Amino acid sequence: MDFHRPDCVKMLDAGWSLILSDANAYASPAEIPAAAEALPAQVPGTVAGALHDAGRFDPARPEPLDHRDAWYRLTLSETPGPAILRFEGLATVAEVWLNGAKLHTSENMYEPFDLPVTLTGTDELAIAFRALRPHLQRKGPRARWRPRMMTEQGLRLVRTTTLGYMPGWCPEIHAVGPWRPVRLIRPDAFSLQDLTISATLSETGDGLLAVSCASPPAGIALAGIALACAGRTAPFEGAEDGRSTARLTLPGVKPWWPATHGEPALYDVTLVANGETVPITRTGFRRIEAERGDDGKDFSIRVNGERIFCRGAVWTTADILRLPGDRASYEPWLRLAAEAGMNMIRIAGTMTYESPDFFALCDELGIMVWQDLMFANFDYPAKDEGFVAHVRAEVSAFLSATAASPSLAVLSGGSEMYQQGAMLGLPESVWKTPLTTEILPALVAGHRPDVAYVENSPSGGAQPFFVDEGIGHYYGVGAYERPLSDARRANVRFAAECLTFANVPQQATLDAYLPVRAVHHPDWKARTPRDRGASWDFEDTRDHYLKALYGEDPARLRRENPARYLDLSRATTCEVMTETFAEWRRRGSSCNGALVWTLQDLLPGPGWGVIDSTGEPKPVWYALKRAFRPVQVLFSDEGVNGLAVHVLNDSAETLDLSLEIAALRDGRQPVVAGRRDLTLGARETVELPATGLFGAFFDTNYAYRFGPPSHDVVIARLEKASATIAEAVHFPLGRSKALHEDDIAVSLRRDDDGWSLSLTADRLQQSVHVFAEGFRPADDWFHLLPGKEKIIELVARPGTDATALPAGEVRALSGSSARF
Repeated sequence: MDFHRPDCVKMLDAGWSLILSDANAYASPAEIPAAAEALPAQVPGTVAGALHDAGRFDPARPEPLDHRDAWYRLTLSETPGPAILRFEGLATVAEVWLNGAKLHTSENMYEPFDLPVTLTGTDELAIAFRALRPHLQRKGPRARWRPRMMTEQGLRLVRTTTLGYMPGWCPEIHAVGPWRPVRLIRPDAFSLQDLTISATLSETGDGLLAVSCASPPAGIALAGIALACAGRTAPFEGAEDGRSTARLTLPGVKPWWPATHGEPALYDVTLVANGETVPITRTGFRRIEAERGDDGKDFSIRVNGERIFCRGAVWTTADILRLPGDRASYEPWLRLAAEAGMNMIRIAGTMTYESPDFFALCDELGIMVWQDLMFANFDYPAKDEGFVAHVRAEVSAFLSATAASPSLAVLSGGSEMYQQGAMLGLPESVWKTPLTTEILPALVAGHRPDVAYVENSPSGGAQPFFVDEGIGHYYGVGAYERPLSDARRANVRFAAECLTFANVPQQATLDAYLPVRAVHHPDWKARTPRDRGASWDFEDTRDHYLKALYGEDPARLRRENPARYLDLSRATTCEVMTETFAEWRRRGSSCNGALVWTLQDLLPGPGWGVIDSTGEPKPVWYALKRAFRPVQVLFSDEGVNGLAVHVLNDSAETLDLSLEIAALRDGRQPVVAGRRDLTLGARETVELPATGLFGAFFDTNYAYRFGPPSHDVVIARLEKASATIAEAVHFPLGRSKALHEDDIAVSLRRDDDGWSLSLTADRLQQSVHVFAEGFRPADDWFHLLPGKEKIIELVARPGTDATALPAGEVRALSGSSARF
């Protein structure tokens, strides 16, 4: 990338107009009639966004946009003279015209480019986005397999997103337009060409920073400009390769950690000359390693030498309509991810590259990024020199733009190409191509050698989609409707995606955006994801587990009691994810990480996302927030070996903790109980047999069945300084046997931090939902353990007076409720 001071760069984001036409109706801007209808358009932005702003596009019922041309036009009134026009992303086949002359044709949505120009003072800039459909229909090298999930096989030959071409889960909104910024640049003495940045952490704990740029032409020198970071400076020095480099060693630097395991420390990197300081970027120092284990079958991520259990979700997009790339659009989503305790986000090869603002936020929030390069499912023409040239430019530009980001942890050669070929019965020699084994790893090694590279997601094992080696996409619990015990039986090593369900949003979202009868209405089913061509959808998957967990017939329930059906559906996905992550995070598990498919929905409804498309966390988000706690207590049912209790400390601190467990009859009466004080070192996990806290044998998980059961629930509380920081619940007889209606005592409190609810109950209350008008609870759909107060913070929503008295309802799955 090139570097320029901010005052040398102007965003060309205002004054654009959009004209739509039939394909190839106008060969040049001069042919556009003066009377042609022009709509105002945002840049960066999309045609879909501009039409939506004009009231002409419905995201829920989108019109195709890939069969028309779209002209964006702007009148430039800038100081005459030389300048650079920078285009950071045009979707997808686009011509750039200035004053009636065509300057460039772009054929890659992801490939930025600069155009040197000489401005006159009054200039006409136009960008013609040509209809993509003819390009999708062109012939190319014959494909050896054809993925079913895409509607257009020509996507393998065109460098554009597959979003909009995957019916069944993605609305058919086509990416057209200047989706990334257009800038006007006038370089000055601080401008650096072809800037590269490298920041790493040595094994001795030193920060190593190197900044390099193309040496300036003869007669122009970098003399007097120095690199500065963390209180140290270094001059630029020339080298035989024609580049100038400044290097810094920073002893004792604070390392960057994912937020679950430490502080995501960042440092400013600046240029200094003649008393002026110019910021370049922010960076962090960390060391990333991918471990395959002694047998080469494992996959785990180590950061600064520490094994990290990676947990999080797969990103879709901040807005399917506009494909935004600015900080304001990313921030609400990523802050919710961080609040839920996620330490990794995966951007799958079916999506788009996100902008440097995305990575800067992940840097700050301590969220690692698993980045698939934008290749998915297809047999790409790796021997086509023109195609490969575009790939090299695209990937190099992305890696250069994110070079300083410590959050970028894993780069994958794409998504499900290996799986697609293997599932069709093709041999490895067919689906393992030079694209992922030679071309892409060479680019990664050249630009980001500090990042782990994997050939494809999934990959490894006897078949690339098997999960007991390498990287898997795990749907045993989920689409394949295996019992919850399959999460252990499958011996998952690393699930780069998993646990896909039609997750039901909060009722307020449905009332506002999808007020139709669940399941029975066509609009509901249109928002329910399915695999293309499948006879079932992911609501069927959720219903399978609803029946397994609660013993209810979903079909009958949704006819006779639709409100309870929705509540049980919400509780079901909460419980499935809670149980599965407890299995994967326990001591002795084979699993090193798991990412839920997906973080956010694309439209309001029962989509895959754990956050709905309006930005409201779904019930399952709260379950994950509890499951991902850095300091955690878990149960695991070990059969005739009894119930095991696992206490985890992912933090960098040694903690003094107290663990209490109790077996309860009727969700209330202790049958047996025990307590133990623990000191857990930083990033330490312990496993304890439950009976070890009782001092004698007790059939905690009702495995031996010597007589009738004495209890229906086992609870655990983990405390720090007498405050509860984590809880766990086990149902030895099943959840339906422990649904006890009882009174819930609710009171409101207010302190300097705002409003909170105090909740108590005499009996265990399952899946307690808190609704407060204008407020979002910090926890929701939780099990309320008896005998101790639970405090729930109420966070004022935008537009709500935080001092106003909240009002609402607390309701449990058993039917217990209370108003406040």
